[in-house]
Amino acid sequence: MIYDVNHRTVYRYSSPVVQSQHIVHMSPRAVPRQRIKGHTLVIEPAPTIRTERNDYFGNRVVMFDIEQDHKELIVQARSTISVTPAGSIDLAASAPWEEVVHRIADPKAHTDVEAGCYSCASRNTRPTRDIAAYARQSFPPGRPVLSGAWNLIERIYSEFAFDSTATDVSTPVTQVLQQRRGVCQDFSHLALACLRSLRLSARYVSGYILTRPPPGMPRLAGADASHAWVSVWSPEFGWVDFDPTNGLIPKDEHITIAYGRDYDDVSPISGILLGGNEHAVVVGVDVIPIS
Repeated sequence: MIYDVNHRTVYRYSSPVVQSQHIVHMSPRAVPRQRIKGHTLVIEPAPTIRTERNDYFGNRVVMFDIEQDHKELIVQARSTISVTPAGSIDLAASAPWEEVVHRIADPKAHTDVEAGCYSCASRNTRPTRDIAAYARQSFPPGRPVLSGAWNLIERIYSEFAFDSTATDVSTPVTQVLQQRRGVCQDFSHLALACLRSLRLSARYVSGYILTRPPPGMPRLAGADASHAWVSVWSPEFGWVDFDPTNGLIPKDEHITIAYGRDYDDVSPISGILLGGNEHAVVVGVDVIPIS
């Protein structure tokens, strides 16, 4: 599949912003099965300073500084991305989860240097006894690690309700577990907290997913949204993606932008402002298949 993706964010401020500095994670990442055919990032007003680099996790980030008064900021990313379907994986052929925990803890026992840093809790994925108990239901002794991960994903999908009004970006994962409601960010954080409570390696993946309008209805411009899912490590298969919001293993309809320990590492836009007072944000995303 080849997709055109347009992600437009507009900030409007009640009073002028004198100066602002921002970090942007909106450049698609070159990962296995994904090829970047084109990408542009337009910022208005034009930044005084703009630089690009790879962050600690290997994501492409853009940093910019605007030093003129402005009451509106527009950040628009356009990308053309080719995605190849993932091959089928025998989840039961992965190693027992206890063995994987041992291999992650012993740097000499595994070959993926990233596996260790994704097994520890982060600010948004701190496990509790309740979270660990919820995780244990999917990981009885000897269960293959990817089979356990898939069982956990299926349980979150079936036992939790998608509700965009139930949470915000600051909602703790303990509240998500208690109220059994949330959005893709919440379900991904919960899955990560569960997996990391067992010392398994899992990372937060941000990107987009192809959505379809109801039968007979036209696609609405800007009606798509950013998406989040998780990736779990096993010695046999490396990193395998799981989508707890939709209860599936991604194939060719998920587009990866960045990955890290949790949302804080890969938020699309973050920054600091001098001035601005109150503000409103409008985000529009279009994911259009062109082939």
